[in-house]
Amino acid sequence: MQVTYRIKRFDPEVDKTPRFQDFTLQVGENDSVLDGMIKIREEQDGSLALRCSCRAAICGSCAMRVNGEPRLMCKTRIRDAAPEGLVKVEPMGNLPVVKDLVVDMGPFWQKVRAVKPWLEPPAAKPEREYLAPNEAMREVVGVVACIMCGACVSDCTVWEVDPNFLGPAALAKAYRFVADPRNTDNDERLKSLTEYTGIWDCTHCFYCVQACPKDVAPMERILALRREAIKHGYTDHNGVRHSDSFAQSVKDSGSLNEGRLAVETQGYLNLPALIGLAPVGLRALKAGKMPSPLHHKRPGASQVKRIFNELEKEEKTT
Repeated sequence: MQVTYRIKRFDPEVDKTPRFQDFTLQVGENDSVLDGMIKIREEQDGSLALRCSCRAAICGSCAMRVNGEPRLMCKTRIRDAAPEGLVKVEPMGNLPVVKDLVVDMGPFWQKVRAVKPWLEPPAAKPEREYLAPNEAMREVVGVVACIMCGACVSDCTVWEVDPNFLGPAALAKAYRFVADPRNTDNDERLKSLTEYTGIWDCTHCFYCVQACPKDVAPMERILALRREAIKHGYTDHNGVRHSDSFAQSVKDSGSLNEGRLAVETQGYLNLPALIGLAPVGLRALKAGKMPSPLHHKRPGASQVKRIFNELEKEEKTT
């Protein structure tokens, strides 16, 4: 089977800007994208820089963008990635490129260290071994599957506009310890995670869920952290007010009242923030996108409210 690899190249010692280079080669029917990359490096261009190790989707080092999507190259078959005989390979996004397909993982590990990825045991020495209940550990198992490949970070839309964001991998790792019944500092952890760059900065784009090769579902873990933070009393935050206003608006009328959402997110008594919204409102008005001050109930709104009431009742009994 003949296939063409279109590889993004960049050598900071030679190139001013990245460029693409094509390589044509023969591959086996069951070869992975990584098999082809190694063949190119060994037979056509020894200067090609890439990372790989286990070839078994365990180490995570071969995470790259294949045809625009973050994937583990060792887990991706050429026949699936190149139905028309072309495989486009690029380095992961949102991380600095060192050379060719190798990125600097330093910012990634910095965020993981920032969430204190370890258990905080009780101050007093335990009298005996602590056995964690199976029910509690089932929730943790899914997060432990993370191999720290960085694929979720590669497509994170928040990190793209704000590199200070902790990112989906680090926040999923934080949830792993918050959910562990052996951990004792959840209050302090959650307080830190509700601050700027933390759990409320996620925009629910779902890209991290799609990108994860191990089905960790980082965004779902971030939402779980939000629920835990609210349970611990950390509710004085725009993110909490935004969620509450969104839900209440839909519950009341069957649709989102955007004007109410903007004001309630900031808080009715937060005059400086409300005044700061004025330029945004003027631009929206000029563009014809200003929400109407008259928000009417949608047909079937009573059924939507019934669903909300049932769910709220269920939450109280669990």
